[in-house]
Amino acid sequence: MKRVIVDTTVMQKAIAHPTDSRLLERCREHLAKAAARHGPKLRQNYNREAPRLALQIGRYAHAKQFKRMRKALRTLRSRVGRVMRDVERQAAQVGDSGHEALLELIARTKRILSQKPKDKNKLYALHAPEVECLAKGKARTPYEFGVKVSITTTHKEGLVVGMRSMPGNPYDGHTLAEALEQTAILSDAKPEVAVVDRGYKGVAIDGVKIYHPGLRRGITRGLRAMIRRRSAIEPAIGHMKADGKLDQNWLKGALGDAMHAVLCGAGHNLRMILRKLRLFYALVLIALLNRTVATISTV
Repeated sequence: MKRVIVDTTVMQKAIAHPTDSRLLERCREHLAKAAARHGPKLRQNYNREAPRLALQIGRYAHAKQFKRMRKALRTLRSRVGRVMRDVERQAAQVGDSGHEALLELIARTKRILSQKPKDKNKLYALHAPEVECLAKGKARTPYEFGVKVSITTTHKEGLVVGMRSMPGNPYDGHTLAEALEQTAILSDAKPEVAVVDRGYKGVAIDGVKIYHPGLRRGITRGLRAMIRRRSAIEPAIGHMKADGKLDQNWLKGALGDAMHAVLCGAGHNLRMILRKLRLFYALVLIALLNRTVATISTV
């Protein structure tokens, strides 16, 4: 527990890819359903025209006919704006039970209608405002939508001793203190050595020695081998995403993000323990079979 490896990854939320046409159509659909549920009578709900427009926008984009795509997108945006203003005018007539939820839906629709492609703090899912867009520089997935998660494992065995969601997409070095604090709470032992990657360069924490690739001064052969061991956390992250559902979070809200991260770490540890138990069981079984064969041959 005294030596740990710390790294970050993206825990993606279980949402569809947030294209403008999809977000606008979801806003219109939810507004129309809310109006039908709570009583406001809409002049037009565009239940036939808007889905066709959203479908056509995707076809224009696939065919790289961007001028037609932008024209259809403007039309869809105006239809959603009409429905939203119609519901907003009649929001005062809704009872107390649904009034607050309707106002929140209208506020999110306004936010989606007004946001631009280069804006910050955009809304990427109507039902999950906590979703963020994170760019990790990977060619296969330039952008991932979810929350950053800090992962801490033991240096030798690879057991997960810390999993913490980091909302707000902070710089990796700024998450190290919180990650080590969670590790000290969960394992009841304060880490003394942390091996990290270059993204944590320049960070200093009292009582913890931090090593990262690229250090030259005072690095012995043993320390160099310990730093090379840092890459052992990468397959652990891959297994948690492939086997432990870290790549798709279905829990709601920022609290759901934090809970899902901790559960994925616990599940990874359980799988490691079960794998060792299966190996131990196989060795015991082989020993018993050999003893039985030896007994029979003696008789």
